[in-house]
Amino acid sequence: MTWEKEAKEINEKRNFADQMGGKEAVELQYKKGRLPVRERINRILDNKSFNEIGKSAGFSEYNDDGSLKKFTPGNFILGFGKINKRPVVIGGEDFSLKGGSPNAAGLRKSIYTEELALKYKVPLIRLHEGAGGSVGGTNQEKSNRPTSDAVYTPSRFISLANTLGEVPVATAALGPVAGLPASRLVASHFSVMTESSLVLIAGPKVVKRALNIDVTKEALGGPEVHLKSGVINNFAKTEDDAFEQIKTFLSFVPDNAWSFPDSISTNDKEDRCDDLLIDIIPKDRRRPYSVRKIITSLLDINDDQSTFFEIGKKYGPSLVTGLGRLNGQSVGVIANDCMFYAGAMTTSASKKLERFSDFCNSFHIPIISLVDEPGFMIGPESEKSGTIRFGTAAISAIMQSRVPWASVHMHKSFGVAATAHYGPDSFTLLWPSALSGALPVEGGVAVAFSKEIAMAKNPEKKQKELEDQLAQRQSPIPRAEGFSAHDLIDPRETRPRLISWLELALKAYRLKRPKPYLITMRP
Repeated sequence: MTWEKEAKEINEKRNFADQMGGKEAVELQYKKGRLPVRERINRILDNKSFNEIGKSAGFSEYNDDGSLKKFTPGNFILGFGKINKRPVVIGGEDFSLKGGSPNAAGLRKSIYTEELALKYKVPLIRLHEGAGGSVGGTNQEKSNRPTSDAVYTPSRFISLANTLGEVPVATAALGPVAGLPASRLVASHFSVMTESSLVLIAGPKVVKRALNIDVTKEALGGPEVHLKSGVINNFAKTEDDAFEQIKTFLSFVPDNAWSFPDSISTNDKEDRCDDLLIDIIPKDRRRPYSVRKIITSLLDINDDQSTFFEIGKKYGPSLVTGLGRLNGQSVGVIANDCMFYAGAMTTSASKKLERFSDFCNSFHIPIISLVDEPGFMIGPESEKSGTIRFGTAAISAIMQSRVPWASVHMHKSFGVAATAHYGPDSFTLLWPSALSGALPVEGGVAVAFSKEIAMAKNPEKKQKELEDQLAQRQSPIPRAEGFSAHDLIDPRETRPRLISWLELALKAYRLKRPKPYLITMRP
């Protein structure tokens, strides 16, 4: 006697699983311009590195003679793989089967992805395209009734929450994503959304039924909505673009909170001084400039390619956040963008800053802040959105920061909001263009000297004279002479000065054993 019969059935089930939702359903996926989930997994992973788990999980139907008649696989694909030779856990919904709405086995495999990543302390990748649970529940095969978990079963969201503090999580929306998959999509450190994808709490029909509002799927949850809402970080034109962005993100982070990011060799020069920086900040305080050019100039440039990887460009656009490399080391970058609200701290920018700081602290990534902060955004909309609360929460996050922190004060640094750009023990460099004080000169003069300006023969000239006079008091020279900053430098020296600091800062920081990042309640 052998086990040939049982082995044959195992192979038959695997063949059924490979067919996913069937030939027609898979072909329809291609026609929509989207890939089947197995192809997605194989494209993002190193060649032949996918080791699937739970392929035989599903629901079987048998003939009267006991032979296998049909097998419906779990519609979530899960397993181990490698990205640039690094182990990862990866999973995604099979949209060709029930539109990705989880069947019983699919739901269990989906939930298990976080548990697996936590157990083996490796990054988690999720490729989403699927709806949440259906009104009939997950156990609809045959005469099975929907059942609930046992009262002693731990919540499926415990592991989801724990992953954010222990392992890097990167996700992609590659088609319609709703319900539980949408919740898992946003429970990540980095998320990307393709042109044909949607992210929805509920679809147009449910919205119409509940709220009597007619709205298209695109207007409800398309990329233009969620890149600005902050639900999704980045946009990708194609699925391959999304995969490349996830790979790039992973290159900056360690495997888990108990390890440090890898250093990558660079052919850029440590002592490179860029003449662009000497005049990029205009002497006319009202003129804008490109802060991204400054970021590119300071960070490593490898083979004519910038190492800066921006995250969340359209959300809270007055603040730029992203990852990059400085002499081969991973760094997080925050910078005010004067093109939006003069770089002022809005509610969305505050939330963006708080989240980015927590992410960098979770995975031991030093932070470099390029400061041009005019203060908190003012006006009725700012008050309605609670800017002062969320701004103070961002400041609290910065004050709880544990990673090495450097601040380059380039231009404005005014009011309470400026505090959010200097870590608890920040290495601070001043440019000659740096200005600081309680208020920007322009607004402060108009308020403090309103009567004097109004009584002048030429009010505009008088205001300009007062602004120029007070601007001298906001000069960086008194700060430097009083040792209120580490140094006043030629802007062209910034890159080598930061590299010199980073080498020492990382050496000291890494004397301590890495561990997860813990915080207290914030405003």
